Amino acid sequence: METADRLSYGDEVKLTIRRDQKRDYLTAVDHINYSGFNLVSLQHEYGLFGGEAGSYICELLESLSVPVVTTLHTVLEKPDAPYRDTLIRIADVSTKLVVMSLRGMSMMREIYGVSADKIEMIPHGIPDLPFEDPGPYQQGLGFADRKIILTFGLIGRNKGIEWAIRALPEIVKREPSILYLVLGATHPEVKRNDGEEYRISLQRLVRDLGLERHVVFINNFVTDDELYQFLNAADYYLTPYLHKEQLTSGTLAFAVGMGKAVISTPFWYAEELLDNGRGILVPSQDHKAIAAALIGLLDDPATCNAMRRRAFEFGRTMTWARTGEAYWQLYLRLAAPAAPAVALDMEATPTKRVTVKELPEFRLDHFLRISDDTGIFQHARHTIPDRAQGYCTDDNARALEVMVRCHNLHQDQESLRLMEIYFAFLLHARKPDGSFNNFMSYERRFLAPVQSDDATTRAICALGVLIAYFPKSSLADLARKAFLHAITVADNFSIRGQAYKIFGLDDYLKVFPDDVRICREMSKAADCLMQAYRQYATSDWQWFEDRLIYDNAALPYALFLASKALQNKAYRETAIDACRFLIEVTFTGNHFSFVGCHGWYPKGGEKAHFDQQPIEAASTVRMLREAFAATGDASFIKLMRKAFYWFLGDNDTGIALFDFRSRGCHDGLTPDGVNLNQGAESLISYMLAYLSIEEEQNAVSALEVANV
Repeated sequence: METADRLSYGDEVKLTIRRDQKRDYLTAVDHINYSGFNLVSLQHEYGLFGGEAGSYICELLESLSVPVVTTLHTVLEKPDAPYRDTLIRIADVSTKLVVMSLRGMSMMREIYGVSADKIEMIPHGIPDLPFEDPGPYQQGLGFADRKIILTFGLIGRNKGIEWAIRALPEIVKREPSILYLVLGATHPEVKRNDGEEYRISLQRLVRDLGLERHVVFINNFVTDDELYQFLNAADYYLTPYLHKEQLTSGTLAFAVGMGKAVISTPFWYAEELLDNGRGILVPSQDHKAIAAALIGLLDDPATCNAMRRRAFEFGRTMTWARTGEAYWQLYLRLAAPAAPAVALDMEATPTKRVTVKELPEFRLDHFLRISDDTGIFQHARHTIPDRAQGYCTDDNARALEVMVRCHNLHQDQESLRLMEIYFAFLLHARKPDGSFNNFMSYERRFLAPVQSDDATTRAICALGVLIAYFPKSSLADLARKAFLHAITVADNFSIRGQAYKIFGLDDYLKVFPDDVRICREMSKAADCLMQAYRQYATSDWQWFEDRLIYDNAALPYALFLASKALQNKAYRETAIDACRFLIEVTFTGNHFSFVGCHGWYPKGGEKAHFDQQPIEAASTVRMLREAFAATGDASFIKLMRKAFYWFLGDNDTGIALFDFRSRGCHDGLTPDGVNLNQGAESLISYMLAYLSIEEEQNAVSALEVANV
């Protein structure tokens, strides 16, 4: 919808596509492929879609992973090459093509080369309304004692209304009570290009012919109920269209189905619908023929009523109940089998990875939405940043890591700009002793508590990434100075703090692998984790604490990194044991069901299932990536896919936490669905998992090139 940003919709509308925004079509692909749908119904009309001859819709269809049923509202007899190519592309990717007329079936076969078994004919649906006497409805509309001719639909020059008006003087001579109602607003495209020029020309013609008492223009979009009132009030229905190349007409179908006496020019759909005495066909642009046909019906009421009855009886074959049932049966035959929100081929190859093509499109829309020139806001109310909650170093540090990794992969300017904002926040949050303030109000004042383990260790982690991948080497010294100062105050932090510290140390060692001091710091942090593991681990509880709580996978993930950097087998074995234990208690066999924050999972107690937090999925993706690197066990790659798809609906509720419209991530998974807020931590978690998939894919691609 070209004006989607100016319209409001009910909850049934999940996503809108701006006609000429190609990226919106790709967003729709993501939404469809990752949201558990098993069939797509496309209503095709060239002018609805962007690109040459509406070709943007082809790119959407060609990327879908579910069957497509396309209903064709226009089939051109002599299409220009772009229009022919577009329709052939649509036909190629459609499982079935639905047309609304027999002529449409033959045209698809003969002109576009589509096989007959791919084409279905389902009539244009109509309301199932009774055969009514027009009198009471005419009185209700204020047109009592008039004989009403009706033309309904969006107004444009191709409607030929001027020929109907020119026919009226002769008709009025025979029946002075005749009233011609032209019901409908000017077509939006016509109005955009030519304004009301056509309607004004019609009004001028009415004045010139002295027909002011016999023609009424109702320039409105009408509701269904209003339309039925006008149709019931009509004695005759007129479609004086100029061009024969029209395969469907909802307005004509309605009129026939309600038993109106129809006069029409012989466009394709009218020829078929009005066959066998269900209406009268007159030549196009021939007002004398229109007048003669109307006068003939006026003079022979019995013939008129018989024609009406035939039309009404035929209409019973295409009521919405009948056409709806036909569509439903077609969909049931073709729909992909019921499946979780994301259907994964876990057995296709031993080490099948999520490829970049399978991922939702990379975009930073929500980062831009919930950041300003100070930093990223902690929280959001739905998609709107909650300024009252201000900022925190914890989130800005993790957002900095995301932007560094984004820029390293994509070399885009948006991530570079955001990176500098978040880095500036970190530098401002530094304290003289090397630690970091955490919470900052919207007024840019740091708040109590002054000291924060999370802020400092997350800052160490982000600074390490910055040192390893910083795109501007001239600023790397700033990051290194802050990093080396911060690790001096990180000795006594919690085991998660030690894990986050290891993340930063590991990235630092990518640039300075021989720095003995950093190796020693990593060993100290890893030993803290090992000590905690020895304290709490038992044969049935292979873990670092007496409960599973928050960001659990960060602990084995850190030990995997330390084992690789320091070549320490003990770290590796402990990481594997803890990793397998965590998988056992969070993977159901079909999807991940992470430990919920409402009760956590105490040793010997019951596991809380909700609310599940996005940070768990992100850490699990990263842990499993390192588990595969450490062991070569293909099952970890399969599980890595599963952990990532938790964001996209492969979870306890079957609902995606990633929002394909905002490009944000909901704050948690609840028993009733998702938490509608889309704050910083959930967004960062999603993006860290996404980037881990991308980094892994790039590493595989580089290895394949090297092997060649």
